Amino acid sequence: MAQAEPPTPDAAVKALQAWAARHPLPPTNLARPWAVAYSGGADSTALLRAAHALWPGRVQAFHVHHGLQPAADGFVHHAEAACTALGVPLHVERVQAAHRLGQSPEDAARQARYAALARLAHAHGAAWVLLGQHAQDQVETVLLALTRGAGVAGLAGMPEAMERLGVCFGRPLLQVDARALRAALEAHGVPYLDDPTNTDERYTRNRLRARLLPPLLEAFPASLDTVGRSARLLAQAQRLLDEVASQDLTAVGDPPSIRKLQALGRDRQANVLRRWLRLGWQAVPSEAQLEELLDQLADCRTRGHRLRLKVATGQVLREGPVLRYIPSV
Repeated sequence: MAQAEPPTPDAAVKALQAWAARHPLPPTNLARPWAVAYSGGADSTALLRAAHALWPGRVQAFHVHHGLQPAADGFVHHAEAACTALGVPLHVERVQAAHRLGQSPEDAARQARYAALARLAHAHGAAWVLLGQHAQDQVETVLLALTRGAGVAGLAGMPEAMERLGVCFGRPLLQVDARALRAALEAHGVPYLDDPTNTDERYTRNRLRARLLPPLLEAFPASLDTVGRSARLLAQAQRLLDEVASQDLTAVGDPPSIRKLQALGRDRQANVLRRWLRLGWQAVPSEAQLEELLDQLADCRTRGHRLRLKVATGQVLREGPVLRYIPSV
């Protein structure tokens, strides 16, 4: 694998400063604390130390104990020692992240983690919860999206700021090389943990990290920057698509008028229908379902034409002059 650039001790601080300038706190939140999702790993360690350096006395750490491996208790002990040394308050939330039938373990753990972080943020008044994902994580996310046939939203990767479960989450390190973060910690003798599950290739992301990312960076060393740039451009394109969809949804109504939908081009029909389904029911149609829906919509030229089609887990049907969505029960 190509070597990282020489470590910059304050790379995480600089990245966090730049991110905070792009996402300033509103006046009503200026006194509220920042929170860092702190696992004890290198990335969250670098982020916690950067936040503490920028905002001493206004930072707290949130640690989620998943209970999925014997080492989890040791992670808590490490987090307690590290936070005590910095003088940063630590709050631990224990969760049961076992996956349901048909759900991947990774997805179950991610959902449990976000839910726990949101509960902690609400309980302790955090203005933002900062996450430690870095440039390699972003490249992995984009590559995973490619393997799954994702559209613009998926290929945009992880956003640097988002709202979830009523909480603001930020990712200040998305443009920072993880190797430089680790090198800087090691140069300053800062301890961090290596999660043994990160090398378990039963998990999709770990296989990609072990087998695909090293040769990619070896052949194309600038990929951390170029893939990240593409993700940011795609995120910009998605925001534009969402803006157009919002305007079109206002024009066609909710529930959407079939006649007004038919006045739009096919691509704009697809765009506004995706937004209508996502906003109302978090329903995401497959490509085949959406294409069939557009075909049937085009055929709705007479009053007697019926439309009833499975979309996501529910059904889209024609009800007189409008479309309705009936979610599964």
